[in-house]
Formats: sequence, C-alpha cells, structure tokens
Amino acid sequence: MLFFRTLAVAAACFFMVEANPTQKRGLEFDYNGGKVRGVNLGGWLVLEPWITPSLFEGGSAVDEYTFTQNLGKAAAQNRLNAHWGSWVTQTDFQEMASFGLNHVRIPVGYWALAPLPEDPYVQGQLPYLDQAIRWARAARLKVMLDLHGAPLSQNGFDNSGKYGTIGWGQGSSVQQTLNAIRALAERYAWQSDVVTSIQLLNEPANWGIPLSTIKQFYYDGWGTIRDSNRDTAVVMHDAFLGPQFWNGFANTESGLNHVILDTHIYQIFSPEENAMKPCAHVRTACANAPKLAQTDKWTIVGEWTGAQTDCAKWLNGFGKGARYDGTFPNSGYYGSCQTKYQGTVDGLLDVDKMNLEYYVEAQLDAYEAHSGWIFWAWKTESAPEWHFRNLTRAGLIPQPLTSRKHPGQCQTSACLIPGSDPA
Repeated sequence: MLFFRTLAVAAACFFMVEANPTQKRGLEFDYNGGKVRGVNLGGWLVLEPWITPSLFEGGSAVDEYTFTQNLGKAAAQNRLNAHWGSWVTQTDFQEMASFGLNHVRIPVGYWALAPLPEDPYVQGQLPYLDQAIRWARAARLKVMLDLHGAPLSQNGFDNSGKYGTIGWGQGSSVQQTLNAIRALAERYAWQSDVVTSIQLLNEPANWGIPLSTIKQFYYDGWGTIRDSNRDTAVVMHDAFLGPQFWNGFANTESGLNHVILDTHIYQIFSPEENAMKPCAHVRTACANAPKLAQTDKWTIVGEWTGAQTDCAKWLNGFGKGARYDGTFPNSGYYGSCQTKYQGTVDGLLDVDKMNLEYYVEAQLDAYEAHSGWIFWAWKTESAPEWHFRNLTRAGLIPQPLTSRKHPGQCQTSACLIPGSDPA
C-alpha cells in the first residue's frame, strides 16, 4: 500500500487534480455531461468462435491461439489478413454514426503489440487498426482501445486469445502486458481527437488472480498511459466484483485523473439466469441503475446484449451447447433455442423479437444512469440477438437511441411486456 499512497500523492501534485471525480480536463468527449453510446467490434482483431464460426468450422481450434497454432504462421497470416480486411469496413463506421452512436470499443490482443517469441500468434493487425481510427475520425466517432487478451490469459476464456487455465500474474506476464499497453499508448494516445480512452485489460478474473495483483497493475497501467498522454481516459474493468466494490480506488482523491470503470452485464451464463422469464430480465436490468449511479468515477456498461439466453452457437465455447436447451453439461431445460441458435434477426420468432425489444429498452434506460453503455457486438455471422446493426435495421433497437416504444419500464414494478409471466 505504500507504493499506492506514494503514487497517489505524486500524481495529485503533478496533475493538480481537483476532488471532483468527474472533472473534465482536455478530453475530446464530455464524460461528465455526455452519455457513451457505443458498440464493440468483437470478433475482428481478436477471434471468438461464436462470432465468426465460419473461421473455425471443420477444424479443432477453440481460440485464436490454437487457430494460429494449427494452421501455422503462413496459412494463419493469409486467413487472418483476409478476415481483418473484410469483417470491418468504412461503411460500418458510417452506419454506426447514422444510428446515433458516439463510441466504438475495439478489442486487440497483446500479441498484436508486444508479441512473445514462443507464441504461435501472427501479427499485422495494427495497419487495420490505424485505418479504423481514420474511419472513426471521418465518422466523428470516439474510440476506446481495449486490451482484450494478456499473456497466459487473464480469465481462461477463449476471448482472451487462449482458452483454459488462468496464468496471468505469473512470471513476467504482468510486465509483458504493461509493455503492450505502452506500445498501444505510444502509437495511439496522441490521437486524442479520436482515441479518448484505453482499457488496461478486459475481464481479469478475480477468482484466479490475487486482487492485489490486479490493483497494482491498474495503478502501473494508468502511469504507463500517462507517460504518453496526461488526459486519455484510462478504463479499468471491475474484475466481476461489481462497480460499487471499486469506490475509493483510483478516484481523484487517490490522485488519479480520468478513470473510467467498466462493468459487463449479462443475464445468461448460469442456469438460474436462463430460467428467468422476460419480465425478470427487465427487472434485473433496471435494478442495475442505482448500482451504476452510486460510483465515485465515470462508469460504463462496456458489454451487454439483447440476448436473454445462451443459445447462440458456440457462445459457451467451441463445440459446446447451451444451458437454455440443456445441451450444455449439467444443465436443465428451459426452452428451445430454435432460431436463436443460428440465424438472422428477421428469422427470430415474433415473441422473441418482442421480448428483446422490451429488454433492450430497459437496459438503455438503466445503463445511462451514469456514463453510458457499449453493446456487444456490432455484428456477428449468425447470432441474431447479439447483432446490433441488424437489430437496429429491424427496428428492435430504437431510433433515435433516446426514443422509447415502451417507456417507463424502470419506473414501475409492473411487467409491461404483453402476455408475459410477471414472475
């Protein structure tokens, strides 16, 4: 703790930060008065089998690590260059802006920035990221750069790059992650008209990493970004502990400026959540509003979805089923995945469209209780409830984003969804 206090005092003296936790200093986005409304470019520079199953079908790879390992560097480079060059285009950024979005969160792995010689990963992502930032600038969108994968995996999820055990924090992995953050900040933090924030690490698992390691890394990562830009917002994930847990940490009273807390809210990754009825999903979403509002730093919901089940193909991992329909190990049966497993927004059942529409609007209301939200994801190949672009085109996400077909859901205890069980 001595290091934390010393850092806080030094930072307070250098930056002369006031006690107001939402003080604005030289940022190109007003995180005090404005609301973040964004989307994630999932499955682009960090692969996830469920977002782009076509890249994984017919093989045994379960993540980007095994994808590149199985193919070999040359073949993997060719496949990924084709993917990076086609999955996201300038038209995507233009359409984001036309929908009223103002932010795009772009996940990237450490291997794109500070690769390790023993890894099978390939590089070449950064020219595509450079181009995306130019497209964002032209569309007047702000970019949050998100370090989504760290050496040895910070959570064991396939979206960390390497599925399996949690090894981050061991050996030199933390310093290697700081090296990646430094590379990211040195390359992009000066472009503050577009890159207004950098996320230090996506979803570090509190159950597999000492909390002291995560906190120390957050302090060191904040300082690393400050070496490149004194005003770039530094984003810290809540490590699945909830936003209020972090009150008192890394706020302006600690001597740190421009910190954003990121929490991810899904209601699908347990049997109990899959058993919930649509009205219960709405009530649970609304209950998050005071939790978000009662934090001492800017707070966003950096990932959320329209899905109320885990039905999407391979969402739980390559080759794995869903809790909702009982095809996931040790789960019950709560209903059929039907068109939610794989398909299009237009192909969803009418009842699923209705439930999703109410659920999305409730989440929009709740998650703007503080600094705003970033939907996961902008698009997918075949998971319709996660496809922001097509959900919006279909009228299931409101336009403008502040309009409501079903207002007041978070101001009543009654269920407003027609024909739904209020339980």
